[in-house]
Order: sequence, then C-alpha cells, then structure tokens
Amino acid sequence: MARYLTRRLIETVVLLVVVSMVSFALILTAPGGPSILMDPNATAQDIARMRTLLGLDDPLYVQYWRWLAQVLRGNLGVSMNIGRPVYDVVMQSLPPTLLLSVAGLGLAVLTAIPLGVASAVRRYSVTDHLSAAVSLFGVSIPVFWYGLMLIVLVSIKVKLFPAGGMYAPGTTSTADLLHHLVLPAFVLGTTNMAPIVRYTRSSMLTVLREDYVRTARAKGLAEIHVRYGHALRNALIPVVTAIGLRLPLLVGGAAVTETVFSWPGMGNLAVNAAFQRDHSTLMGVTLVVSAVVVLSNLFIDVLYVYLD
Repeated sequence: MARYLTRRLIETVVLLVVVSMVSFALILTAPGGPSILMDPNATAQDIARMRTLLGLDDPLYVQYWRWLAQVLRGNLGVSMNIGRPVYDVVMQSLPPTLLLSVAGLGLAVLTAIPLGVASAVRRYSVTDHLSAAVSLFGVSIPVFWYGLMLIVLVSIKVKLFPAGGMYAPGTTSTADLLHHLVLPAFVLGTTNMAPIVRYTRSSMLTVLREDYVRTARAKGLAEIHVRYGHALRNALIPVVTAIGLRLPLLVGGAAVTETVFSWPGMGNLAVNAAFQRDHSTLMGVTLVVSAVVVLSNLFIDVLYVYLD
C-alpha cells in the first residue's frame, strides 16, 4: 500500500504540472489579454509599457517558469482586478464550494443508492420506472434553467427559501447558511444522482444473481441484510467509480449553479475572473481545483481496496 500511495502521489504531482502548463498556455494566449490592457482611454504607449511591467512581452515558457517558481514558494500572484493576493481570494472561495459540493453529493448518494437498489430488486415495477424517470430528468434538464425555475417557484412565488447568496445581509448564523444552502444543493444533488442510480441498479442486478446471495437467503437471513450487507457492498465498486467521475463536475464544474444562486464559491470566482480577464486568479482557481479533484480521485482509488 505504501508503494502504491507513493507512486500515485508522484503521478499526481506530474499531472498537476501538466494541467498547469496547458492551462497557462490557453489562458495567456487567449485573445484580448488582461482587462488592465483593455482600457479604451489607454494609448498604445501606455499599453506597451504595461505589458512590459507585467512581463507579458516575454516568451510564454519564460512567463510559465516565472509563475511556477512563485507557486513553489506559496505565492499565486496578485489579482489584477481585485488587487489582493490570489491565494487569499481562492482560499476565501474554496470553503463555500466544498460545502456546496459535499451537500450536493451527499444528497445525490443518499437518494440514488437506495433508489437504485429498490429499482434492481423490483425490476420492471413502478419503482423501477420511477427510477428511470428520475434518472432521465437529472440527465436531461439544463442546470441553469432548473435553477432559475426553482428560484421563481420556491423563492419568488412561495417565498420558502432565499433566491441566492450565502447569508442574509448582516447575518452569519449557521441556520441562515443552511437556509441558503438548500436550493443550490438540491439542484446539484438531483442533477448528479442520475448516473449513480443507473450504476447502482446495473451493478445490483449482476450481484443479485450470484451464488453467495442465494446462499445467504437459503440460510434464512433477513432480506434487508441480504441486500445491503451482502449484495450492495460488493456492488459498490462501480458505484464508487460513478461518484468519483462526478467529483470534477461538483468541485470545478458547479460554476453554473453558483452563478445562478450567487453562491460565492470557486465556480463563481472563475466565471468573474474569465469575464474580467484576470489571468492570475484564473490560474490560481485552476490549480487549486485540479489539486482537489486529483486528491479526491486518489481517495476513491484507495477506497477500492477497502471495498473489494
């Protein structure tokens, strides 16, 4: 296990370097440049002088190595638009994203696995058809439209939950945070549960045909112990894979949900940085999200050993 973890950690470092190189090249070569160069009142001489001060006249590989050297010292640079260290900005946005991701993933898993098991046990029943309908809904519905419709129906019409934000103005209580968390977590959970339901159903259908399941029933074990104690645990490896595949979308791809609900997380920060052409912040967000996703996948791989 120690050798495996060492090898995976080395692969993780190499992967992060490759991701940073590709992201840096794409961001720096995008047309337009930083927003600080887009001032309509700036003259050509001002723009040239600013490019020199920012080091944008240097070759791309020189800029990358200069940025990487600063990152290795723990310095992600300074946001060109906010004027604050990128590390501080990113660390301020990371906890809200992790909270939203954990809440959305928890809702998806806690709903999808029992639904997938019930769908497999009662194949072609009303439960199975309901499971298929829920999966189709989660796969098909556009997240931005879904979020907006929930805001209209639940926040504006019924006034049950807030339409956006993380706290009400002047409030920082846990109860208020959970009140604001419900709608975005519900959107993330219901749109990400579909593949988990389908993987659980498919895997359970295979496992329920195994000899050891029939033996467990023949010994007189209660059906709930047969399903969840014997069958489900052995059916969880494909399900864990499905959950692992959702992590990049939840951690780094919740930008639409965060933007719709004005949730101050990494996705919202990345969208604003892209619109403002804030290269330093974009690279900081990319690096941190990549690290979280890669380490999460490493955790999933280690979990395989326990489940197998």
